[in-house]
Amino acid sequence: MKNSKYFILAFLIISLWACENDALEDYKERASQSTGQDFEEFTAGNADFSTYVSLGNSLTAGFSDGALYRVSQENSMPSLLAGQFSLVANGGAFVQPLMNDNIGGLLAGGSPLPGFGPRLVFDGSGPVPLSSLVSGVQPTTDILANNPSGPFNNLGVPGAKSFHLLAPGYGDFSGVVSNPPTANPYFVRMASSPQTSVLADAISQQPSFFTLWIGNNDVLGYALSGGDGSNPITPVDGPPGVGFSQTYQAIVGSLVGNVPNVQGVLANIPNVAAIPHFTTVPHNPLDPSNPDFGAQIPTLNSIFGAINQVFQALGETERIIEFSPNAANAVVIQDENLTNISAQISGALAPNPQFIALVTSFGLPPQAAPQVAQLLGNTYGQARQATPDDLLVLPSSSIIGTVNTARVGFLVSQGLPQALAGQFSAEGITLPLEDKWVLLPEEQEDILNATIEFNQIIEQTASANGFGLFDSNTLLDQIASVGVEQNDLILTSNLVTGGAFSLDGVHPTSRGYALIANEILKVIDSNYGTNFEASGNLIDISNFNTTYSPSLLN
Repeated sequence: MKNSKYFILAFLIISLWACENDALEDYKERASQSTGQDFEEFTAGNADFSTYVSLGNSLTAGFSDGALYRVSQENSMPSLLAGQFSLVANGGAFVQPLMNDNIGGLLAGGSPLPGFGPRLVFDGSGPVPLSSLVSGVQPTTDILANNPSGPFNNLGVPGAKSFHLLAPGYGDFSGVVSNPPTANPYFVRMASSPQTSVLADAISQQPSFFTLWIGNNDVLGYALSGGDGSNPITPVDGPPGVGFSQTYQAIVGSLVGNVPNVQGVLANIPNVAAIPHFTTVPHNPLDPSNPDFGAQIPTLNSIFGAINQVFQALGETERIIEFSPNAANAVVIQDENLTNISAQISGALAPNPQFIALVTSFGLPPQAAPQVAQLLGNTYGQARQATPDDLLVLPSSSIIGTVNTARVGFLVSQGLPQALAGQFSAEGITLPLEDKWVLLPEEQEDILNATIEFNQIIEQTASANGFGLFDSNTLLDQIASVGVEQNDLILTSNLVTGGAFSLDGVHPTSRGYALIANEILKVIDSNYGTNFEASGNLIDISNFNTTYSPSLLN
C-alpha cells in the first residue's frame, strides 16, 4: 500500500470577506457610523467602565488561526468591548500584551518554543502553516528578551484552565521549562512579577468592570486530545485549585471581596463538540474512486473477511469491517469501550485453512500463520469502523491513509517483509486510528455532562453576585445549527466558509469575536442600564476579517 493520503480535505470557498490591514481605530469609526435608522441617545446607565479588566484564556486573549498574533489581539473580544466603552461611554485606556508581529509563535532566548509556532493561513484549499507559504518566516516575540510593560487590562492567557488563574508562579519562566510545566509562556510576558497570579494582577488594578470567560479549557483539553486520558476534564468537586466549583467561586469571590462595587459579566462554556475542529472531518472520508485506495479494496476485504467471521461467531456484528467499491467508506478506529477479543481473534485465525492460504499469498510460509494471527488479534481486538456518532478531530485529516512508519518498524521487527508491513500500517484503514484522533460517543457524553455542570455553577455564581451572564453555549448552538445573522451576514460553524471560526477550527475569527462582543454588549444593556443596542452602538461585524493574508507579517 502506497504511503499516500486517501483523504483530501476539500473546501468550497464561497467568500473570503476582506477588509485586510485596516487599523482598529478605523474599524471603530466605521462601526459607529449611522445607518440612517432612528436610534435612542446613548446612556451609560449605572455602568462604570473607567477601569475594565478581562480575565480568561485564549478566547479572551484573541487567539485565532492556531496562534496569538498582533492583529488578532487588536480584534480580541475585550479589545472591541473596550473600544465601544471609550467611544461612547466612560471607558478608560485598555492595554494588551501585544505580540511583536502578525506571524504568531514564541521564542525563548532566540530559540523557538516547542508547540508555539506561527499562525495558520489559507492556501486556496485549506489551512496550512504560514511557513509553508512564506519561506523562512520566524516568530519575533521572545518571552525572555522583549516583553511589553503592564499592567495589562487584557489578562487572557491562552491555554489557561480555571485553576491556573489562582496559581502563583504561573508567569515564572522556570516553570515553563520544568517537567511537568507549572507556568505559561504567555503569562510570562504579562505577569507583574514571577510569583504573582493572574487573579492577583487583576485585583491590583481595582477594576470597575470585568469580564470573566474561563473554564473552556477544563473540558476542551480533554476533547482536543480525543479523550485519550492525557488531558483529563477538571473534576467538579475539590478545593480551590482542584475542583471547578470551588475554584470558580474562589475567583469570583476574590474579585467581589477585594474590589468594592465591582461590576461584571461572566461567560459560560460552549459545547466544544459542536465546533468545526470536531465536525469537519467526516467519519467516512475514504473514497473508492481514489486509485490508491480503491485498488486495495478486494485485498482489504479478504483480510478483514477472515476477521469478520470471528466477529460474527462471537455475536459482535457491529465490529464488522468492510469496504465498499461504490460508496464513501468509514475509517477503522480503536474503541477502548469494546471488550478486548484479541485472544479470540488470534485463536480462531491461526488454524483456519483459508487464513493460512491468505498468509501464504503474502509470500510467507504456512508456519507464519500463528504469528500473523497474533498480530492481527492484537491490532483488531478493540477495532471497528467509525459511525456518524464518532467525531474525528481536525488534524486527523492529515494522517488518514498515510503509512505509520513506527508501526512499519515494529512489524518488520516481528518478521514481516517491509512491503507487507507497510500494507498493514495505513492509518484508519489497516491500522485503527488511535483514541487521540477520535471522540467516541462515551467521551462526548463526558464532555457534555461536565459542560452542563460547569455552566450551572457559572450561572449560579453570576446570579448570586448580580453579574451579567453571557450564554456562549446557546450562541454556539445557534451558529452550529442554523447560523447567526448580523449586519446582513450569516455566520455558521463551517470551517473557512462559515465566517465564525478561524482556521484552527476552535477559536473565532475577528468577525466571530466582534459577534461575541456584541452579544456581551447586549448582556450589559440588560444588567447595567446601558443601551448600546438601542442607540446603534453595537459593532458592525462586516468590518472585520475572516482570514488574514500570508503577507501580513508586521
